[in-house]
Amino acid sequence: MTPLLIAPVVLPAVVAALTLLARHNLALQRSASLLTSAALLALAVALIGQANLGPQPYFLGNWPAPFGIVLVLDRLSALMLTLTAALALIVLIHVITTGWDKRGHHFHTLFLFQLMGLNGAFLTADAFNLFVFFEVLLIASYGLMVHGGGAARLRAGGQYVAFNLLGSTLFLFALATIYAVTGTLNMADLAQKLALLPPADHALIRVAAVLLMLVFAIKAALVPLQFWLPGTYANAPGPVAALFAVMTKVGAYALLRFGTLVFPPTLPATGSLIADLLHPAALLTMAVGAIGVLGATHLPRQIAFAAIGSMGVLLLAVSAFAPTSTTAGLYYLLHSTLATAALFLIADLARSHRGGAIAALFMAAAVAMVGLPPLSGFIGKLLLLDALRAPLPWLAILLSSLLTMIGFVRTGSALFWHPQAQPEAAKTNPPATTLIATAFCLIALAALTLFAGPLTAWLAQVAQDLHHPNAYIAANGVGS
Repeated sequence: MTPLLIAPVVLPAVVAALTLLARHNLALQRSASLLTSAALLALAVALIGQANLGPQPYFLGNWPAPFGIVLVLDRLSALMLTLTAALALIVLIHVITTGWDKRGHHFHTLFLFQLMGLNGAFLTADAFNLFVFFEVLLIASYGLMVHGGGAARLRAGGQYVAFNLLGSTLFLFALATIYAVTGTLNMADLAQKLALLPPADHALIRVAAVLLMLVFAIKAALVPLQFWLPGTYANAPGPVAALFAVMTKVGAYALLRFGTLVFPPTLPATGSLIADLLHPAALLTMAVGAIGVLGATHLPRQIAFAAIGSMGVLLLAVSAFAPTSTTAGLYYLLHSTLATAALFLIADLARSHRGGAIAALFMAAAVAMVGLPPLSGFIGKLLLLDALRAPLPWLAILLSSLLTMIGFVRTGSALFWHPQAQPEAAKTNPPATTLIATAFCLIALAALTLFAGPLTAWLAQVAQDLHHPNAYIAANGVGS
């Protein structure tokens, strides 16, 4: 049991409280946030090394599972911690260089609480505490969403909260049903008890499984529960929308974790229920995302629909519930998070500057998002096509990529290359410092491409751990 395991949750929470006390000292807040984000990234990289040795538990108060709160580090949670910390550091650099944090006293406090909620969601081994961290995410993300004010932003924030409160209500119903049947909410304990459940209780567990899928589908913006995302992401401040690129991945993470550990396809009570529901919904999500990109005329809204489409691709990989498709999905998860964040940062800069540097960055990020060679989006989709090998997914992926490409080409032409589309004052490049964060995103995408071989080999190990969770169950100390 390594004490470092609690640090990704405690560190941002403690520093967030300190930044609240220093809310009138912006320089101190910036320094605290930067140091914390850098420390979280270094810690996450170190935890990858720990996770490679096998799942590592942390029992809060030394209470054993299923009675106490348990955090468990495995390769998947370490991967998500690293992605979150890297993205947070990139977004924070953009926030500071562009001065977005000057528009409200509590930006850094909310930002750090957001990191606490994300890290806790990825580490918790208990379904109820997953709900708790979801609520932390909701509160912090709403504050970030309305940062800077404005009627449109407040309306979009209200819709965002309403949808997520619906999800929270469904989550509680699902947890109550599961606890009534099994007497536990520890995920490893559930994996053991649900396998031995009598047939008389199968119907209740199927209801709970569907409710949980709906909750995670809301978080992941899966059709038909994606309505909150376009308005939320399009109206959020650019750097906040970039950070939100990892928010939908929480839903995908939960679907993957529960679909391989708690409700695997081999479970008699649920069988392939989750996969059967998830597969067509993922295809529809891809279609809605691609059509939305093609029809949108406002760049942030277009990027929001592209994010929906990318979630469809990711969840299509998840729905197969096979190690090869999971490997492809995890690679695409990394790619789509960074590509979406890069586009939102570019859209933020393009509000006032549309010079050649911004145009070049937009073209590179759009190529990555669409999935054209040579960047990582092409490799991710190629891995997925190779893993699925079925006509309908192939057609859906290729057609959605084509529509997304047409949409971005049209928008790019209108914004950056049409001489009458912009005033002379906008045909300038922003200060070089404001481009650093976007450049880091694109460098990370290039690194995903250059190191695709060793990375996918490691992700294959992550997938194997997920689909053979005996070590994860043993780390929780249940059933012994």
